[in-house]
Amino acid sequence: MEKIINSYESMLIVSLANGEEAAKATVSKFTGLISANAELVQVDEWGRRRLAYLINDMAEGYYAVATFKSESDFPQELQRLMNIDESVMRIMVIKLDYEPVAKAVEAPVEEAAQEEVPASDAE
Repeated sequence: MEKIINSYESMLIVSLANGEEAAKATVSKFTGLISANAELVQVDEWGRRRLAYLINDMAEGYYAVATFKSESDFPQELQRLMNIDESVMRIMVIKLDYEPVAKAVEAPVEEAAQEEVPASDAE
């Protein structure tokens, strides 16, 4: 029987109580777990953001979104493991109706060097 591969997106908000480096470590732990058990398409770390409402008496959290492809049983296990971790404040895993495509990382656009107009030409 052929295995069905679906596309998913997972968003997690990590507590900043232990600092931003600890939050980044938690995000990398779960992205490592996803890449070990599924095909990781893209990870967007939004960083420190203000929450819409207080969660556990905290007004800020560290946001991250991971897009991946996996079999249908892995997202449930991922949610279970994220719920066990005390530093994770909120999670959401959804099944995507479309095929995710990794976005190309845009290099910063450098401003073109402007040619200087000699002052003698201005009259």
